[in-house]
Amino acid sequence: MSFFDSEMVRAEVAHIAEMQEDIYQSVWKFASFDDTEKLRHVTLLQDLLEKQRVLYTRLSLSNDPEAKAMKENIITSAKQLGFPPDVDLGYVFSNMSSIIETMKKTIQEGS
Repeated sequence: MSFFDSEMVRAEVAHIAEMQEDIYQSVWKFASFDDTEKLRHVTLLQDLLEKQRVLYTRLSLSNDPEAKAMKENIITSAKQLGFPPDVDLGYVFSNMSSIIETMKKTIQEGS
């Protein structure tokens, strides 16, 4: 069975795509959001990041050629965004998580 034959994997990939779309649609409005909307947006970012981290880990553990290809696409995208070729994406996920947590705290303290 292929990695993507799993109903659970397909559902999770679809959910990640929906979450990304929701975030992308509102990212340009972030500055005009009130604190409640900002907190909702940042919490959604946090949830998305965690789902992406789990998916990336699952891709990394799979021997399926399609999973390996998707992982390589993610690494290529990271390089295109300016990350060094040898960057550990687990480290990137951790740093992003810390940044998002700081954003949440800043918003909550401003409320």
